[in-house]
Amino acid sequence: MIQRSARRRAGRIALAATLAGASMALATAAKAEDTAPPSAITISGSAAVVTDYRLRGVSQSNNGFALQAGVTIAHESGFYVGTWGSNLAGWGTFGGPNLELDAIGGFKKSFGPATLDVGLTWYMYPGGAAKTDFAEPFVKLSGTVGPVSALVGVAYAPKQQALGQWYDSGASYVAGTPEHPGAKNDNLYVWGDVSGAIPTTPVTLKAHLGYSKGNPGLGPNGTSVAPTGSYADWLLGADLALGKVVLGIAYIDTNISDADAAYLRPNFTKYQVQDGASISSSRVVLSATVNF
Repeated sequence: MIQRSARRRAGRIALAATLAGASMALATAAKAEDTAPPSAITISGSAAVVTDYRLRGVSQSNNGFALQAGVTIAHESGFYVGTWGSNLAGWGTFGGPNLELDAIGGFKKSFGPATLDVGLTWYMYPGGAAKTDFAEPFVKLSGTVGPVSALVGVAYAPKQQALGQWYDSGASYVAGTPEHPGAKNDNLYVWGDVSGAIPTTPVTLKAHLGYSKGNPGLGPNGTSVAPTGSYADWLLGADLALGKVVLGIAYIDTNISDADAAYLRPNFTKYQVQDGASISSSRVVLSATVNF
């Protein structure tokens, strides 16, 4: 009996030791997983539906809905590459599937409270009119103080045919007789963004002001990044964050006059509307974005 009891106690001790060892192993593994260094590469992206795709205040979707999506792959060193796309409509002849597809690459680095972002955007219109793609280097400086974030940026595209003033007016474009075939122009865009979260709410207020200077006419596909030569655009809006979904509303406008818009008609209009509503006039744009 004494030997049998001793064997039972020894068995219980061995079982307890085994369970303790297993628990320690699991805890060690969990701790190692928690303290494992983050991946050197991160992938992020978004998908959105907007009631109007406005590029620097001018509609690229003919004042209509657009589906948009993008993805970015970033390395811990600060280098990143990405792509972004949207459907298009109206505003000249984009051609092909009426699609904008941007390739983006750059380097982003933080210096204390500020972040510097230097890169290049290559605007492409797959299957569209010839000589419509163009490259635009950019520099952005951003920072955050409390709930307020601010960004200033400069984008300068050197002389390229896609930015050239091939047509002096919408009428000459429709007639197919460019006054300056093969012309090249550059383009400058400077802008500032400010946003701030309302404390204890999921709402963020935002504002934007930009200035464009470039081609004062129409390019080879009947469009221009700065269609009237120089103009300002601005935005006032708010975002509501619901988890990974962000609902947005924004008032967007430019100082492009009716006379300047009329000069570029029928390109610079919402052409299917009898009153010829300009695609650069004020508009409230709604959006729904999913981030991943």
